[in-house]
Amino acid sequence: MTPFVSLENRTIIVTGAAQGIGQAATRMAIGLGANVVAVDMNEKGLAQTAVDLPAAQLMTVAGSVVDAALAERTVREAVARFGGLHGLVNNAGITRPAMIEKMKAEEWQQVIDVHLTGSFYWLQAAGRQMLAQARAGDTTGGSVIQISSDAGRKGSVGQINYAAAKAGMLGMTMTAAREWGKYSIRANSVCFGVVETPMTEVVRGEKFRDNMLAQIPLGRWSSPEEAVRAVCFLLSDAASYITGQHIAVNGGFHISL
Repeated sequence: MTPFVSLENRTIIVTGAAQGIGQAATRMAIGLGANVVAVDMNEKGLAQTAVDLPAAQLMTVAGSVVDAALAERTVREAVARFGGLHGLVNNAGITRPAMIEKMKAEEWQQVIDVHLTGSFYWLQAAGRQMLAQARAGDTTGGSVIQISSDAGRKGSVGQINYAAAKAGMLGMTMTAAREWGKYSIRANSVCFGVVETPMTEVVRGEKFRDNMLAQIPLGRWSSPEEAVRAVCFLLSDAASYITGQHIAVNGGFHISL
């Protein structure tokens, strides 16, 4: 029987792959048969991500996502090594929290650069390659996953930069879905609530823990491994008729029509 979710013969770029969601997505995608290009500034973290993973299916790239030239070069190198490109997980992210009236210009710009501008660079570079493959007759198609957040749909106190960037990623997703659908290239967002990663340590800490858990109907955080199941599903042919959507993986933290 063919597995319901398979990534066999697919090559996928994952940004922010050195920890948390990116690391979990890399490991799960490889387990499902994919070749993965893992991108992160943290070389030591990339090496840890690679532990116990088959070298034949993994390529690591150290560098900043806010580097358009790196995005273009990584796509070329991925195609040269694996023969094509079929997916992108735009996951890299940072936080620079501050209340609106206290936020410094550089704190605003750093977050916008990584989440929004960086995502655009990788979306553009990966999209160009997937479009070229489709125009050359490849019917495999492609899948882009933008890792957004509930913050982009409901706001987040002390994180106007992060909320604005994550909301912008939703618009990017919908636009890519409309432009590229005729080439069988799908684009979707996954909006996480609170996942057990280094980025959420503060909100999961003693000061905020009880209040946050009270807002989650399932009453618990998600592990990275649980969270990325939706990512791998959307990358696969099991989601072949899903595009332009924002999928919430949040335990009910944010519920909307």
